[in-house]
Amino acid sequence: MEERRRIVVLTGAGVSADSGISTFRDNGGLWAKYRIEDVCTPEALARNRAQVIEFYNIRRRELLAARPNAGHAALSALELSYKVQIITQNIDDLHERAGSTRVLHLHGELRKLRSSHDENLVVPIEGWEQDPAATAPDGSLLRPFVVFFGESVPMYDTACRIVPTADVLVIAGTSLAVYPAAALAGYARPEVPVIVIDPGDPDISSIRNPVKVIKKRFTVGMAEAAEYIDALFDPGRKA
Repeated sequence: MEERRRIVVLTGAGVSADSGISTFRDNGGLWAKYRIEDVCTPEALARNRAQVIEFYNIRRRELLAARPNAGHAALSALELSYKVQIITQNIDDLHERAGSTRVLHLHGELRKLRSSHDENLVVPIEGWEQDPAATAPDGSLLRPFVVFFGESVPMYDTACRIVPTADVLVIAGTSLAVYPAAALAGYARPEVPVIVIDPGDPDISSIRNPVKVIKKRFTVGMAEAAEYIDALFDPGRKA
C-alpha cells in the first residue's frame, strides 16, 4: 500500500487566539499587563518566583476555560487521509484536545511542570494552580515547563529533521518573526508547496518554495487549506 503523504504544519499564536487565548500583541490582553522580562525569563523566576508562578497559573486557568476552534478540528481531520505532524510554538494543548496525535511543542507545555535542575524531568499538573513550594521527584523546586526567553529550544533540532519530510508545509497563525522557529520553513525541500494561513502580513520573503497565501483567520483558513491539499494530490478536484 502506498505510504500516505506527509503534511507538516507549523503553528503559532494566531491559531490559539481564535480560541480566545491571549497573545503578545493583544491590546489589553494578559500579556499587556506584564513585561516579558518580569515573567518569562530565568532571571525573573529567580528574582520573583511568586509572580512568575502566578502569571502561568493565570494562563493555565485561561487555557482550561478555552476550547479548540474549527481550525483545530479541520487540522485534526487531515489525519484521516494524511500523515500529519504539527510543530507548534504554542504551549497550550488545544491541538491535542481537538484530536491531533502528532504534536511537537517547541516552547514547552503549559499543563506540565519540570524540575529546576533537570529539564528532562517533567510531570503533569492537575488543574490550573501550581503551588510555588511544590517540588519535583529530584527534590528541586518545580517550574513551568516553558522555554523562557534566553533559554535554548531543546526540540528545535527534532523539528529541523521533521520539516524536510513534508510533502506539503502549512504555516498558520505566525508572523514568521520569532526565531529560531521562523527559520524552520527554510528546511522544506525546494519543490514542496507551502501554504501560509494568516489574515495579516507574515514575512514570507525568505521562503523560496511555491507559496499559496490564504489571508484568513485559522478558523476558516484551515478548511480552505485542507481542500487545497486534497486538490494537489488529486488533480481531478478543484483547488
